[in-house]
Amino acid sequence: MKQNLALLTDFYELTMMNGYLKNGMADKVAVFDLFFRQGRESSFCIACGLEQAIDYIKNISFDKEEIDYLRSLGSFDEEFLQRLENFKFSGEIRAIPEGTVVFPDEPLMVIKASVFEAQLLESALLNIVNFQTLIATKAARVVRAARGKGVLEFGLRRAQAPDAATYGARAALIGGCVATSNVLASNMFGTDPKGTHAHSWVMSFDSELEAFRAYADLYPTNCLLLIDTYDSLKSGLPNAITVFKELREKGYEPVGVRLDSGDLAYLTKTVRRLLDIEGFPNAKIFVSGDLDEYTIESLHYQGAQIDVYGVGTRLITSHSNPSLGGVYKIAEFDGQPKMKISNNAIKITNPGEKEIYRIYDAETHMALADFICLKDEKFDFTQPLTITHPTERWKKQTIENYYVKSLYVDVVKDGKIVYDFPSVADLQKQCTASLNQFWSEYKRLDKPQFYKVDLSDKLYDKKQELLAKGGKK
Repeated sequence: MKQNLALLTDFYELTMMNGYLKNGMADKVAVFDLFFRQGRESSFCIACGLEQAIDYIKNISFDKEEIDYLRSLGSFDEEFLQRLENFKFSGEIRAIPEGTVVFPDEPLMVIKASVFEAQLLESALLNIVNFQTLIATKAARVVRAARGKGVLEFGLRRAQAPDAATYGARAALIGGCVATSNVLASNMFGTDPKGTHAHSWVMSFDSELEAFRAYADLYPTNCLLLIDTYDSLKSGLPNAITVFKELREKGYEPVGVRLDSGDLAYLTKTVRRLLDIEGFPNAKIFVSGDLDEYTIESLHYQGAQIDVYGVGTRLITSHSNPSLGGVYKIAEFDGQPKMKISNNAIKITNPGEKEIYRIYDAETHMALADFICLKDEKFDFTQPLTITHPTERWKKQTIENYYVKSLYVDVVKDGKIVYDFPSVADLQKQCTASLNQFWSEYKRLDKPQFYKVDLSDKLYDKKQELLAKGGKK
């Protein structure tokens, strides 16, 4: 579906592009890295949003309406506007595939193109990739806390506008949610929507029992009843059991019950016991209501009897960590490595066009470390490999009996897409497989173990050289 987002950019991207043109620099080749800095919550992220990012680039066009609007601003001359009229991305993009575990300072996308083209992409790419990566990461954490129980994405009504709801649902599915309640997202991304009735259904009838019976008549093979409208244990569950027995007499088995409020640990244990006593040990217990990974973890330790979690607001908004510190920084210009220098060490960037290798133990096939080097470096990976901390260089580790994989795939070459984008279902499998390559200590919710992301000697030396020169060549 063509969606022209040419003007989805910050104004300074256009003023810089105009400046490059006026200074004879527009066609010089630049390399930009899109990466994130250390997050507040998780030690890792799940790369997400690449397909939409490339779709945005593919469909950029400055049509008459856009050009007329820019002309009306009085900031640009006809030479610049004509250049925009003919805009078409002609560069190269390498990227880490969606669903891959990634760490701070690792470029998720590497854009190599004329600086005129590459500069335009900054704001929109960050908008797309930051958000989906944030939500996929939150989903992965929630799914991990659920310990094999199903997690449904229920965030449509609390998301920040339709695109956030739809592409947030996509990211949540990639991060491990088994389904979403969002019908549009389900249709777009090849899954079946899930959900039952709301409290309004129950309150629309003269009695709760009547409401349950009406719903069971409509959906006898998919009867899941919300039991907390009035009183979960005194009213909702007894009425649900009555309807379940009537369904069974007709040859159907109920799916289960849902709780959306109250003391979920106490309620689910009681509901499970009573369902079992009444002969419905296979009826599932669904819960929802401002859940996140921390609540789910707590419920687990309290012995709650929950089969499926519906997670909405705190997932689709990444409530406890509402933004990802993603940035888009120039790493090379006209063949010369570039870096940003700051008094804040976390904001100092890594120069040059880079490669990232993930190092695996040859026996366990578990990830040991990531190794960032310059793209033109050559290594003999059949020999022991010594990796070194990116700043504390006395910290070294020599690894034997290992193998490596590049994290990058070619996505765009000479302006043409050369990558086949997987389905959301396949990306979810990719995400699960990537997460399974890391030991549990790296994935725990509280104080995860530090995962090594180290720099090659050549990259480190180039960084120190530029630091000594104030970032200039």
